[in-house]
Amino acid sequence: MTAVKDSVHDYISLDPLAQDLVDTTEFQRLRHIKQLSTVRLVYPSANHTRFEHSLGVYHLASQALSHLDNLDISGERADHLRAAALLHDVGHGPYGHQTEHVIMRETGRHHDEIEWLLTDAEAGHPTDPPTNPTVHDVLTDHGLDPTRVAAHIRGEGELGQLVSGELDVDRMDYLVRDAHHTGVPYGTIDTGRLVRELQYRDGELVLDEGNVQTAESLLFARGLMNGIVYRHHVSRIAGAMLERAAERLLASDEADVSVERFQRMADHDLLVALREHVPELGRRIERRDLYKRAVWAGLGDVPAGVVDCGHADERAAEREIATQAGVDPADVVVDVPSRPSLKESNARVVVGGVVQRLEEASELVGALRDAERAQWRLGVYTASDHVDSVADAANDVLGVRVGRVD
Repeated sequence: MTAVKDSVHDYISLDPLAQDLVDTTEFQRLRHIKQLSTVRLVYPSANHTRFEHSLGVYHLASQALSHLDNLDISGERADHLRAAALLHDVGHGPYGHQTEHVIMRETGRHHDEIEWLLTDAEAGHPTDPPTNPTVHDVLTDHGLDPTRVAAHIRGEGELGQLVSGELDVDRMDYLVRDAHHTGVPYGTIDTGRLVRELQYRDGELVLDEGNVQTAESLLFARGLMNGIVYRHHVSRIAGAMLERAAERLLASDEADVSVERFQRMADHDLLVALREHVPELGRRIERRDLYKRAVWAGLGDVPAGVVDCGHADERAAEREIATQAGVDPADVVVDVPSRPSLKESNARVVVGGVVQRLEEASELVGALRDAERAQWRLGVYTASDHVDSVADAANDVLGVRVGRVD
């Protein structure tokens, strides 16, 4: 076993399979994908990567397997699960979630739908041939089925819930890791207790008796991190600008960047390409010369039809607002997040010997749902010179009545 020193979990022990997977081309790329993408424009120390996060998820998955005493999870079953935990983020494009929707619109695939990447030895390398081993080769050399690993990453089946579900080790790691690297005290959870109290009941992953508060702590930490870190308005603005820039890069005949090449880029590759082919937005993102908020409207101030609008509607609204404001359409960004939700409220806990959803067992869930709704904001962003005219046009076009935000 090889031990890796980690800033959150101290030492992480890698078994031979994990050692070989870490050395693959696909996994080494994660060294160059920041975990918090544009959040680091708010919290300068948030420069940790998906590489170290993935090691942390592997570590917690290994700990959880050792404590699931009501199932015999060993041998190749455990190997498939640990491989899935380690590889769960290799499908991310540059800047992680900030370009995910762009890639989904082009390919129809979510970042955790990576069977194509694991089963085809050439899929992850559309340009240069790999110099390191590939994930496909390592999995097959160790006698593992790449399709089965991919299913675990999608959260399918009994064991898949450990990698992607309401009580998954992915969120356990990123909450404590993101809190640690941003320096905020809000994502602190007891991962040791969480992984020790996980059990299976009728094929469902649950927290054992006496752990309602343990589940609440996970939900509460996520709620605080959403409002203070993940949805900070500066990160929202930068992320929306980055998404528009990425769309223009892929649509540029001059750039000639295929989506296959795009989704295998690292953060710095994308920034270089944007500076060359989408220079105005690329320069602003690189230098943190970001657009300003012309509109910042709460859920109660936005018509339901606008709250539920899709990508095409957002772009149409941008063009209409720009025309009415007399500015270039490229200078207006409409950012409508999805309706607030709390996936963790569906986590299952054992209460009095009966499995219940957390929302049924906890009075805290309702209050946190209200807080999520209160924090939701629609944003319209533009250059500082155009804020007033764009605000007036946006309020008219979108049917919201909210003053400008400084």
